[in-house]
Amino acid sequence: MTLALATAAGPTAGRATSTGLRTEFAFVLPRGYVDAAGTVHRDGTMRLATAKDEIVPQRDPRVRENEAYLTVLLLSRVITRLGALPEVHPGIVENLFASDLAFLQDLYRRVNQEGTSQVAVQCPACQHDFTIDMGADAPGGS
Repeated sequence: MTLALATAAGPTAGRATSTGLRTEFAFVLPRGYVDAAGTVHRDGTMRLATAKDEIVPQRDPRVRENEAYLTVLLLSRVITRLGALPEVHPGIVENLFASDLAFLQDLYRRVNQEGTSQVAVQCPACQHDFTIDMGADAPGGS
């Protein structure tokens, strides 16, 4: 599978608890969120979801009207940082480019359902298969 993917970098890329459980995953959006001033925010951090994160949005009337809105609410709860923004709220997630939303949905699924942020990729130049970590400590992954 060929995949062009922005990987994470930064000191918060893999915060772990005292038990060694990795609970936060740094990421770099493929395009980035553009705020009202035109600033692009690409780097961020997503934490593991809790049961409450998945239950509370179910009661939101916007989800009852449109089930697809669940994704917006879930991501706004688990993205703890995006660039220099003071907070990440549903309005920010609503205005992400479709490719960034897809990237975040995939990262959410990988870390919360599969327990890993790793993805198998293939070099488009030499067809070498390898694995990268979408939440790695340095560009290029593990």
